[in-house]
Amino acid sequence: MSVYYNDADPAACAWLRELIAAGLLPRGEVDGRSIMDVEPADLRGFMQCHFFAGIGGWPYALRLAGVAEDLSVWTGSPPCQPFSVAGQRKGQDDDRHLAPAFLQLVAACRPNIVFGEQVASAAVLGPVCGAARAAAEGPAGWAWFDALADALEAASYAVAAADLPAAGIGAPHIRQRLFFGAVAMEGGGLGHGFCAGSQGRIGMPGGADQRAARPTGLAGGLVDHDADLAGASATDGVWRDPDWLLCRDDRWRPVEPGTFPLADGIPRRMGLLRGYGNAIVPPLAAEFVRAFLESLPERLR
Repeated sequence: MSVYYNDADPAACAWLRELIAAGLLPRGEVDGRSIMDVEPADLRGFMQCHFFAGIGGWPYALRLAGVAEDLSVWTGSPPCQPFSVAGQRKGQDDDRHLAPAFLQLVAACRPNIVFGEQVASAAVLGPVCGAARAAAEGPAGWAWFDALADALEAASYAVAAADLPAAGIGAPHIRQRLFFGAVAMEGGGLGHGFCAGSQGRIGMPGGADQRAARPTGLAGGLVDHDADLAGASATDGVWRDPDWLLCRDDRWRPVEPGTFPLADGIPRRMGLLRGYGNAIVPPLAAEFVRAFLESLPERLR
């Protein structure tokens, strides 16, 4: 087995095993321990590792993007609750701030490519307008992505990111998220084919060097690139036939067909909502993955 899945939620692990058995995800080993208990030696022999795996959004996105299963790729979307505007906003003081544990394993095992995602909040991206940022003494005072990029660069990775909405590929909702990618640098240099910036940061295709971009398009445009795969049209894709749910604010919102009924005592529906609520949007992640890989020299893809 060349694929490793890790999630501390027993329900998510059971879900992963069912998806693997159904052939919807690559065969692999599902580890239900906390990432804090995982050692680098536990990961020997795995070409791809998925941390905070949830219901398998990242491995499915890699499959959508056509990524070979023998390519050395890790993924991780650390818990968003510490940085979400809907949470307690404890940030890096929250026990669920587990990105450092993920980055320690990356630095120890050095996969060729790393992908991940986080909620696109001010705590993650930092202020983007208004007063200038105050000086911060060390990573504890930095925005989440600044600390993440610094740790990856210290481990000799080049990092790129883009702040993207699910609506960019035709989904009937916004779900704004920061997607990031990192590639291991060869001997401290990236070589031909990279838009190299300071400290190893790279720009996304067609853009200048930047840390967290809001591009108008990736890999030829999110809206029209491989529409048949990503479902890039709201009326002709994976969201082409939604159910409409009347919410408490008297607004109608589209949801996946078959989500009804929503009521107490129907655990399957509520389980779906919990699973989807903590998941990435795989078609959007697949677009980011393809754009990132297209920016790399062919020998690294």
